[in-house]
Amino acid sequence: MRANYHTHTFRCRHAVGTEREYIETAIARGLTTLGFADHCPQIFPCDDYYSNFRMYPQELEGYFKTLSSLRDEYKKEIDIKIGLETEYYPEIFPKFLEFISAYDFDYLILGQHYIDNEYDTKIYSGFVHSEEEYLKRYVDQILEAISTEKFSYIAHPDLFPFDGDDEIWKKHYLRLCEGAKSKKIPLEINFLGLASGRLYPSDKFFALAKSVGNDFVLGCDAHEPDAILNPTTYAKINDFCAKHGITPLEDIELKKPLA
Repeated sequence: MRANYHTHTFRCRHAVGTEREYIETAIARGLTTLGFADHCPQIFPCDDYYSNFRMYPQELEGYFKTLSSLRDEYKKEIDIKIGLETEYYPEIFPKFLEFISAYDFDYLILGQHYIDNEYDTKIYSGFVHSEEEYLKRYVDQILEAISTEKFSYIAHPDLFPFDGDDEIWKKHYLRLCEGAKSKKIPLEINFLGLASGRLYPSDKFFALAKSVGNDFVLGCDAHEPDAILNPTTYAKINDFCAKHGITPLEDIELKKPLA
């Protein structure tokens, strides 16, 4: 593994450590590219909703400037990329793109943590659901998101743990895999989910994705410096990939969100 594009910062309020500590760990563990993709700010259309797992809008400038400075400082040792992890909320996505347009971001990754949106319906994608309509909406939203051509890959695509009928599960996740393949969008195998015993990465999902012929990328989803290519987690990820016959991409095409 030479590159990780899924790194957070303290601004999301559930990560720790300085940007420099993440960079130094990445260098020490042999990465040649480190991408930061912290949970993005959003401009919500309501005054009574507060999101506590992402940076505030007023922090975006400091995020970009800090990483730009460190990118220059470490340019002889490692390639620093500056991105964001964002949900696709159709009603406010244009406003989001407008808000970040003052900065030359390298990429976006799609992390669809909520169905529809988080400020109104508040249906968290990571909770176990048995309603087909919820799974359908989760997949529909991801497919609409990647059709915008603004995202470089899908983070933890199997975040939604559907426990209903297997045929319903397959019908909709097959749509996700086939849609991602048609758009040449890689699917992330997520270190954090494996390290913390979450329901992803899912054997069932990645067996399906392998059969479809999707591309895959490894993502540390680092919320602390030691999570950058953590040796124990990396060994488990390698075993997971070997079990499914998956060879992750070493490098991916980064799509400039404002190109």
